[in-house]
Amino acid sequence: MAVRPGRLSAVLWPFGGGDSSPSAVEVLFSLPTPVLVIDSENRVRLANAAAETLFNRSQSSLSQVTLAQLIPEAEAMLARAPASKPEDAGVAVYGLEIEPVEGRRHRADLMLSPLVERPGWRVVAMHARAATSLIDRNAVGKGAARAATGAALMLAHEIKNPLSGIRGAAQLLERAAPKSAESLTRLIRDEVDRITALVDRMEGFTDDRPVLYEPQNIHAILGHVREIAKSGFARDLTVRELYDPSLPEVSGSRDGLIQIFLNLLKNAAEAVGLPGSGDEIVVTTAYRHGYSVTGPDGGRLSLPIEVCVIDTGPGAPADVVDHLFEPFVTSKPKGSGLGLALVAKLVADHGGVVEYAREGRPARTVFRILLPRHLEPRK
Repeated sequence: MAVRPGRLSAVLWPFGGGDSSPSAVEVLFSLPTPVLVIDSENRVRLANAAAETLFNRSQSSLSQVTLAQLIPEAEAMLARAPASKPEDAGVAVYGLEIEPVEGRRHRADLMLSPLVERPGWRVVAMHARAATSLIDRNAVGKGAARAATGAALMLAHEIKNPLSGIRGAAQLLERAAPKSAESLTRLIRDEVDRITALVDRMEGFTDDRPVLYEPQNIHAILGHVREIAKSGFARDLTVRELYDPSLPEVSGSRDGLIQIFLNLLKNAAEAVGLPGSGDEIVVTTAYRHGYSVTGPDGGRLSLPIEVCVIDTGPGAPADVVDHLFEPFVTSKPKGSGLGLALVAKLVADHGGVVEYAREGRPARTVFRILLPRHLEPRK
């Protein structure tokens, strides 16, 4: 981009005039905040590295489009900031949707300011809202886990023990009952078994022991889970794998991670079995820079390991989405509402985050897990 002499040159080029001082362009490209420079025709003329990452496009690719093509909702924002005069004030718009090329949609806050020395040109700074959303979801998952733990303790103590007595009594009655009553005693026994299985699942929430963090090969765990799924509930479904082969080891419990992804695959298998849906499940892995949450010690915990379980089902109803990871919340006729709640609890135990989204065209259901990578302790 050609630079005019004058104040813009002073801004864009040297700091302090020394040869060893970094230029503003160098600083711009090093900023973690995505920044675009657009011209008077709203075409992208400059994009820093963070913007390339956000949009999943190179600067040469970005330079071929307008801001409105990148962010359709920005058209109204541009109308509010005509930038016909250098003194025009900038505007800020919150929660605009961004859809990168072959990437997941998310929302960002945009700040648009005029480039004083170039009439009609503007600077657009973007602040992705994904990190805040993930932290909120993590808090929701932990809250759901605490609520489920209390319910599980009550159920296990107050209900499970009497159930064995009821089942034993039904078996005695079945031996002495006439043939016409066998179906009734069998119904009692089957219903007791069903309730016992429900309580057994709830007991998974009562384990508050700290997770034994060990290095785990996430692809080995996913392969084991896929083998279980294909030999049972997903035997008639297509399960595709799109993996990043260079993914580092995650930090966590093997049993816990298997339970997480087994529940998600079972959930996906049930979803694609609904009328009008397809029959494909896709499992992906990737390394994502920049995702972090507040850890137990108050520090920042990086969550770069991403695993997605994607299905072609219709997704959760709108009135269920905000409560999807809470216990006993389900839209399935025969669902218990515990599978995703247990996922939220186990992911939170691992210091990770789980999120639900509808992405792509046509829309698919995506359950995204973000986990910490394993780091050897410092000696």
